Amino acid sequence: MPKNESTVDRVVRIVLGLILLYAWLGHMVGGTLGVILGLIGLVLLVTGAIGFCPLYTVLGFQTKK
Repeated sequence: MPKNESTVDRVVRIVLGLILLYAWLGHMVGGTLGVILGLIGLVLLVTGAIGFCPLYTVLGFQTKK
């Protein structure tokens, strides 16, 4: 998997992912919305950590130069 995310993109994804996971796990947002936000946060955290976004590949897009 070649990396397709820039450093700024990765940092933003990790920070947003942590915020969404904290909101869900900290019971700030509950129910179905909480689960959805938690899953989105997890995806953002993982893609930011590995530097690869499968959706970017499908769309032929990359932020890494």
